[in-house]
Amino acid sequence: MKRWEQRPFEIRTLFNPAFCGLILFRALQGYEEEDPRGMPFSLSLLVLPLCLQKDSREVIAAGSRSYLLKIMEKNPKIQVGFSDRATTMIPYAFEGFDLLMERGCISLSADGRLQTVSGKVKKSVTGTQETKSCQRVARYLGKEFARIADRVTVYTAFGIRP
Repeated sequence: MKRWEQRPFEIRTLFNPAFCGLILFRALQGYEEEDPRGMPFSLSLLVLPLCLQKDSREVIAAGSRSYLLKIMEKNPKIQVGFSDRATTMIPYAFEGFDLLMERGCISLSADGRLQTVSGKVKKSVTGTQETKSCQRVARYLGKEFARIADRVTVYTAFGIRP
């Protein structure tokens, strides 16, 4: 991964650790609404490639009144290139997690689940329309991952072998 100053402006803007951390935090909050134990780390790595890629985000946002697995069934195009996107996004997810941990916004449970710390991040969703959309989709994904409650099923739905 390139040093911060050597990254292109677009990369620094879109994948900055604060924004990526906020997206991850919203997903963790959504997960905790369904399962207070927290999100397994392995599922958290799927959040950024789904929320930050515009086509995927729009498909998920449009179907947010439905179940995630049904959305995936009706829109297999989300799977195209997803494993590569997910792999590419891992360093940015790690930077977001680093920032969240440094600021005391998340904690790690004994069984490896990520949990939010209340009172550290504003509850209100603010920003531009696009950043709000990213946050809403992240929360939805967190809730849906918790409802599915099986990592293998989630990974398989996105065309990734667990």
